[in-house]
Amino acid sequence: MSLIVNRRDIDFLFYEVGDLDEILRNGSYTEFDRGSIDAVLDLAQNMAERAFLPFAGALDANEPAFDGEKVSMMPQVGEALYAFAEAGFFAAGFDQEIGGLGLPSVVCQAVQGMFACANLSVAGYSFLTVAAANLLNECGDAEQKAMFLPKMLEGKWFGTMCLSEPQAGSSLSDIKTMATPTDDGHYRITGSKMWISGGEQEISENIVHMVLAKIPGGPPGVKGISLFIVPKYRVNLDGSVGEKNNVSLIGLNHKMGYRGTTNCALNFGEAGECRGYLVGEPHQGLKYMFNMMNEARLAVGAGATMSALGGYLYSLQYARERLQGRHPGDKDPASPQIAIIEHADVKRLLMTQKAYVEGALALLYYCATLVDRQRLSTDDDERWELKLLLDILTPVAKSWPSEFCLEANKHAIQVLGGYGYTRDYPVERHYRDNRINAIHEGTHGIQGLDLLGRKVRIHDGAALKLLTAEIEKTLAAASTTVGREGEARTLKEALDQCHSTIMRISQCSDVNRALANATPFLDAFGHVVIGWMWLRLAIAAINGLESGKEADKDFYRGKIAACRFFFNYELPKTEHVFRLVGSLDDTCLTVTPESFIGE
Repeated sequence: MSLIVNRRDIDFLFYEVGDLDEILRNGSYTEFDRGSIDAVLDLAQNMAERAFLPFAGALDANEPAFDGEKVSMMPQVGEALYAFAEAGFFAAGFDQEIGGLGLPSVVCQAVQGMFACANLSVAGYSFLTVAAANLLNECGDAEQKAMFLPKMLEGKWFGTMCLSEPQAGSSLSDIKTMATPTDDGHYRITGSKMWISGGEQEISENIVHMVLAKIPGGPPGVKGISLFIVPKYRVNLDGSVGEKNNVSLIGLNHKMGYRGTTNCALNFGEAGECRGYLVGEPHQGLKYMFNMMNEARLAVGAGATMSALGGYLYSLQYARERLQGRHPGDKDPASPQIAIIEHADVKRLLMTQKAYVEGALALLYYCATLVDRQRLSTDDDERWELKLLLDILTPVAKSWPSEFCLEANKHAIQVLGGYGYTRDYPVERHYRDNRINAIHEGTHGIQGLDLLGRKVRIHDGAALKLLTAEIEKTLAAASTTVGREGEARTLKEALDQCHSTIMRISQCSDVNRALANATPFLDAFGHVVIGWMWLRLAIAAINGLESGKEADKDFYRGKIAACRFFFNYELPKTEHVFRLVGSLDDTCLTVTPESFIGE
């Protein structure tokens, strides 16, 4: 049993729930088939288990250190990322014309997931580099792409995103980093950035920082933000690494989890000129950066899911092997002890993990498939609709796993009992690694505001209508599937209540009151989306059982049981939350700061 992946689940999501077969018959993906995809997955699993997993615990216990001159870390980090680069995984999802492998996004999701589950800290360097390279490929000019992109796809230069500042946090309208134009075509960058993952290390030959800054004289707030490429080392005309670019490490932030990825405070231009190169048009930086931010948000949701998968797989293996106690009805102390997986409450803890993790994984694969379908489509209207659908699902795909897959990690610890709290077992590390994901790339609260304040309303609710139409397709299929009719009715009721809540909110002229409970709404909306995912999974599992695949019968029955569990234990929670949000309750809005403890 692998502790980082269930390959049968990947095949199920690829070919029985999803439409990877159809994707592989179109566009540039036609050179791939199931055999070649399996070979890629085999390579990724072998490398993740051999080069990433073995030192995950040791890296957590021996985080990177800064001696005032440079950052040092375990050599295995560089060795693992070198192997990752040699296999071509930095370039996996990029077009072959620019040096990529041209793999579908949903396959890249599966590949990156194995590395994230094996060692989230090391995988963080790769996902940030890939996201920065995608941003550069999408928004950079020809000269910038030629200068930076090849080395990033080869894994020789890494990438970061530099948004937050010490005084501003998530409020990007308040950033103070400045970019002053020069007569030489570049900008002088001055200022400080905070919470920069991968912001300093000695692994790669260079670091390509994607930095948000303001040009003097520009509009106030977010309308005056521009985007700049700021390398750690300047790049010579021949593409070689030149002198330092005066990007200085102030210090490392020491986190409770995700400890193997350097998290930095950086100064730009403190010790001399720091050169930056404008991406696109001035004052359009936030629009460009959202290309990377949205990709990073999906990656955060994936990281949360894979951390929970690691905990689930380990606690499942432990529960099968650990003997303890007897059934409540067995009063004979001389009778043999049973494996703890035979206890109903342990099954509940495991089933909750399964429902959260596999539901979230299905959503992430669905989102990745939307990216593939956008790339393949030649119809502008269809691409626009696919983009809207991905837009409304992104805050859910980022935040629901970050919140509820963390709960899954909590349950994994509980399965192990006292052992779960010790560093002798990986489940507590997975929990600590996962805890940051509700904050990474936009906090849980920000995602709630984005969903309820923007995404459900954009283009007169077009995104919500598209999502509703997709859910209703599944409802129609479920209503004619034996055993799923009741779940179809339950999900329809939750969906209708969700719509009623949104309507009530939209009629409120007091924006502050309307959005006061945006975060609980995000959780409930996410439960509806995951309920939809589980209904899709259950229908596919029933089809699998009916096709007579005897070897997979337990796998399929497990999916059906998890669907039933989610609809009985989880989806009913939305009724109370939607009622609360729709009532426009202002308890949290009107309570005064003094009321918490008195003056």
